[in-house]
Amino acid sequence: MASVSAMLIDGQAVEAQGGGVIDIENPADRSVIAQVPRGGDADVDRAVRAAAKAFESWRTVPALQRGRLLLTIADLVEAETEALARTVALETGNAIRTQARPEVRGTVDVIRYFGGVAGETKGETVPLGEHVLCYTRREPIGVVGGIVPWNAPVVLGTLKIAMSVAAGNTLVLKAAEDAPLGLLRVAQICARHLPPGVINLLTGYGEEAGAALARHPLVRKLSFTGSTEVGRLIMHAAADRIVPVSLELGGKSPAIVFPDANDDKTVDGVITGMRFTRQGQSCTAGSRLFLHRSIFDSFLDTLTAKLRTLKIGDPLDETTDMGSIINRKQFDRVCSYIEDGLRQPGRVLLGGLPPKAGPLAQGYFVEPTVFADVRNDWRIAREEIFGPVIVAIPWEDEADAVRMANDSHYGLAAYVWTNHLGKALRTAHAIESGWVQVNQGLGQFPGQSYGGYKQSGIGREYSLEGMLDSFTQRKCVTVNLM
Repeated sequence: MASVSAMLIDGQAVEAQGGGVIDIENPADRSVIAQVPRGGDADVDRAVRAAAKAFESWRTVPALQRGRLLLTIADLVEAETEALARTVALETGNAIRTQARPEVRGTVDVIRYFGGVAGETKGETVPLGEHVLCYTRREPIGVVGGIVPWNAPVVLGTLKIAMSVAAGNTLVLKAAEDAPLGLLRVAQICARHLPPGVINLLTGYGEEAGAALARHPLVRKLSFTGSTEVGRLIMHAAADRIVPVSLELGGKSPAIVFPDANDDKTVDGVITGMRFTRQGQSCTAGSRLFLHRSIFDSFLDTLTAKLRTLKIGDPLDETTDMGSIINRKQFDRVCSYIEDGLRQPGRVLLGGLPPKAGPLAQGYFVEPTVFADVRNDWRIAREEIFGPVIVAIPWEDEADAVRMANDSHYGLAAYVWTNHLGKALRTAHAIESGWVQVNQGLGQFPGQSYGGYKQSGIGREYSLEGMLDSFTQRKCVTVNLM
């Protein structure tokens, strides 16, 4: 019998008013592991009104006190690292060693960072003359409506919690319907130390609970992480009511490798940047690999050899490197892109369509797939696959590599690999992406300004400046002293 979880509204565990539930599936074996409420309009309204009421007093709590509460919550989340990691592995299909446990540790880091910088929500004085006192205040916006995806649900959801709480806002957060369990547990921990209504956690489908949250008249700020397609809908909802919005959306991130970086370290970095151990389910995945023609074949030989050593299987097995795709819909989507790539005149160096028999056929497993000699205008090179599929594109001229990298409506992340400092910085500056890494393929760290260019989003997160710009509003006060 699957366990039954509840939503968190106004400090209380509640079921959906409509009585509906959603089955949560373990994508590694397709078994139902839990049920959560199927929240709807009435549940959203109750949560938003609770958050609006809580905001009246929460906004006056001193910033340092808000920060201390976050630091306490971080300690409690850290104490549950193993239990949370197991939950994340079960609901997302992400391997516990390579993904789920690091995600929980990153979650703790995020809470601690914003707990530490909560006191930095301060303004400035403006020197208008001795007879005038002019100063600015950073004030909270009000009720934040947050919506998060399933690929890294705990850290991305907690990021919105930490930024909202630190800045003095209240939050109604809609968890991903495929992976809400870990985030529910974090919200429960928060509720033990925050006043009722400051944090509310809803479960439900995006087109129901998510849409109702986006259009609720008492929501004063929308913060969405997910696909570009849904981001457009969120932006329309924000435009209808003229509320601020921050969007962290999709990507088709380029990784440019210069001839002098043809080594094992770069290959390992490309694998990390492609997020193969998260099955490529990341908006920052470096899925377009631009290799100089002089190293094209040799680099790919090393890359495919290393990818063959990745162990794919049970996410709870400590020896597993790579788990499963999140659900049937995404599994079919990834397979459709692979099928499209197989019809093109390029080469398939590794992977392809998933096996139809054997242990991997019991879940939504897709093997690492490498397409070579791809053109930048092919569908598999232009659209976000969100699966373990990388396309290799040759180049000879540096300017041409940058042009191809920028020939995309996305602009979230990028990676540059070279031992030449001038080339590295010149290329990093020329690429149209909001987050560029040179000679590393790591994930985000608290304190980094993170967000996209073009259709990869609006606003910044993960940093103090991101919190100030996206989760506070500036008020100017002028006093005549004469």
